[in-house]
Amino acid sequence: MTVLLPHLHDAQDKTALRFGDRALTYAELAAVAGDLARRLRPTSGEPRTARVAVWATPGPETAVATVAALLAGVPVVPVNPGSGTHELDHIVADSAPGLLLAEPGADLPSALRHLPRIDVALPPTGTAPPAPATPPEDEPDPQAPAFVIYTSGTTGPPKGVVIPRRAIASSLDALADAWGWTDGDVLVHGLPLFHVHGLILGILGPLRRGGTVHHLGRFTTDAVARELAGPATMLFGVPTMYHRIATELDHDPALVDALRRARLLVSGSAPLPVYDHRRIAAATGRRVVERYGMTETLMNTSVRPDGTHRPGTVGIPLRDVSLRLVDEAGSPLDVHDGETVGEVEVRGPNLFTGYLNRPDATAEAFHDGWFRTGDMATRDADGHLRLVGRKSTDLIKSGGYRIGAGEIENALLEHPNVAEVAVTGEPDPDLGERIVAWVVPDGARPGEEELADHVTHTLSAHKRPRVVRYLDALPRNDMGKILKKALHE
Repeated sequence: MTVLLPHLHDAQDKTALRFGDRALTYAELAAVAGDLARRLRPTSGEPRTARVAVWATPGPETAVATVAALLAGVPVVPVNPGSGTHELDHIVADSAPGLLLAEPGADLPSALRHLPRIDVALPPTGTAPPAPATPPEDEPDPQAPAFVIYTSGTTGPPKGVVIPRRAIASSLDALADAWGWTDGDVLVHGLPLFHVHGLILGILGPLRRGGTVHHLGRFTTDAVARELAGPATMLFGVPTMYHRIATELDHDPALVDALRRARLLVSGSAPLPVYDHRRIAAATGRRVVERYGMTETLMNTSVRPDGTHRPGTVGIPLRDVSLRLVDEAGSPLDVHDGETVGEVEVRGPNLFTGYLNRPDATAEAFHDGWFRTGDMATRDADGHLRLVGRKSTDLIKSGGYRIGAGEIENALLEHPNVAEVAVTGEPDPDLGERIVAWVVPDGARPGEEELADHVTHTLSAHKRPRVVRYLDALPRNDMGKILKKALHE
């Protein structure tokens, strides 16, 4: 049976986690998480806790609480501290956690205060290490749930995605295969810890490999430069972070030198604009690797650092992952022309087991045994996937063409006076839908015809925006994803 965290008890003196000036070795993590795990396991005759909520602040307590629950075989419900009242009420009612784990002194919202609480206390820095912990006697079944992570709920209340232990092991091992990820790597990131990217990939990924993670607490380009100038070998970020890095490179030689030292720069959670890819590569000689995944599937594809690099693509399917594109009727599209757009469907050991308390939604999410991602993409001759947007918000049917918003956004970002952009469709009596560009100017405001001509020259005439709307900023969520539905609202 596969052990989820096999190195927890055999890398005793090596640093496992560092958050600012607080660090835990593997021995310390095994001891403190092991002690907490024993408190989470039921005593003889008591029922097992169905789920445990974790108040997922960006600190070592969140990592320890998560590891402890995994050791105890109790599914984790990470709770975003930035969630609103209605969302929290729904998550608590839907997941029904029997216990809450939080850092000492955390002021919890009313939706969580009625839950039994355990404060995750860490040994003070500089004290003697706690007594060594022994590995748990039994590893839970690979099919057992490890997490219930709630989706954004753009079309209704958030749904709880039940992620089994085998999906975590499969995805992390497939990424290790694709990236050459080893116990010698030190990962640095400043991502939130209530979702797949920051918590499962960013914390459990290094721990499964026997490596080290340095969490920035809060992302800044200065912190990235400092960490990459030291022992860090890998950087995880989202496009908004890499955009800030790209804009700083021209006048920050220390940042340039630090990025050149990195073994691997990884971007995820949303497409990284081609323009930022090129700026980073030109300044540092390092290319950013994109990968593609979602809460229900964990990781699906990745660009391989030792393979072909095409900015704007998210690579090829990971080991053991099957992927196909289908047309509107659900028929497979056996084309690799880089132009034909289809919906991405996935199957493999990386998939979730279902939506908590929602068998109807689970059944609707699958088609002939394949998970329907709702993402639209093209595939080139070498099998590289290029995402063009979400089926619900980014597929625009205009004048008989099926157009992905993503390629228009990439084209507009290459205009010198466009800082940020989002492209959507809206009803049009003649075209069916017309293309709308929401633009945050960089310097002088570019004219509507100027932007339309730019897209026509770069792509083709039927992909030009018919309407341009100017904004001071685009609405985004915690991960930097643009909230397109909020634009029309």
